[in-house]
Amino acid sequence: MTASPNLPEPRGAVSEFVIEHLRHGRPVVDAAPVGFDDPLDGDDSQLALYLCYELHYRSFGARADELEWDPGLLAVRRRLEHGFEDRLRQVVPSDLAAPGEVPERIRQLIDASDGPSLSRHMLTEGTLDQFREFAIHRSAYQLKEADPHTWAIPRLTGRPKAALLYIQADEYGGGFAPEMHSQLFADTMDALGLDSSYGAYLDRLPGSTLATCNLISLFGLHRRWRGALVGHLTVFEMTSVVPMGRYSEALRRLNVPQSARRFFDVHVEADADHEIVALNEMAARLAVEEPEVASDILFGAGAVMELERRLAESLLSAWALGASSLLPDPRLCGAGVLDAAR
Repeated sequence: MTASPNLPEPRGAVSEFVIEHLRHGRPVVDAAPVGFDDPLDGDDSQLALYLCYELHYRSFGARADELEWDPGLLAVRRRLEHGFEDRLRQVVPSDLAAPGEVPERIRQLIDASDGPSLSRHMLTEGTLDQFREFAIHRSAYQLKEADPHTWAIPRLTGRPKAALLYIQADEYGGGFAPEMHSQLFADTMDALGLDSSYGAYLDRLPGSTLATCNLISLFGLHRRWRGALVGHLTVFEMTSVVPMGRYSEALRRLNVPQSARRFFDVHVEADADHEIVALNEMAARLAVEEPEVASDILFGAGAVMELERRLAESLLSAWALGASSLLPDPRLCGAGVLDAAR
């Protein structure tokens, strides 16, 4: 039986509203309160949106399952999505693009990135505690790795669909459960002394982290954003090999068991192939076959670059001050960084 995570503590009026309805399985018939944080990465807005999306993944138990398609809750989700989309459009360029320009424009986006490098920090000076925090941040996506991108399968055809399936087959371990990338990341968390249970650290993840996960769900759960989802995955694959190698080397430097490094080593090998397939057979072909989504492909690529940049800045800024990059654990007030992470 698939285990569902526990509901987190609320972070404001909107997330409290959603949590109370999910806890009791009560349909939404009254108006949700208005949030006052930044829809792009605010703790309240992003947690509320994450909870709405999570109903389509592991959910939060049988009562919450009843609300997966509740019209009132979907209306709340849509309002949150509108705020998120509006802010994304403010910070991510959305230029028109000719289909043939897409591959080169994606390369240019990646080459022009001037954000800080988490992987370089980990390689040269990251501490074990910082790596554990990094793993906790990544757990929101990595423990369901590939699932959000899989929403694109029925929305693509021909060569782009075949390319996506080629990539996803590797992500799911070629049908061998212990080799699924989500399981390999759980193994990494176990080796780091962390709780690898799905959703175990939801209370600790700030809005900037949840936004990176919500972005993929936003693109994946709306057919109109299929181009953006392809752009997102393409950037994931094209920017993976070097950072994954650095993370593996950082763990070696920190004398962490080999079992923690395998997740990263597998990605170095697989993504060297995936980045070519993603760019040439998935993104480029989709742009040619469906010219109307060419600009969306670039928007998805730009959006993931922007949110990842913001997340990296958040983590590195906290660590530069000697502080934790995680939210305080509501169950462990006053605990140290490492104690709270475990």
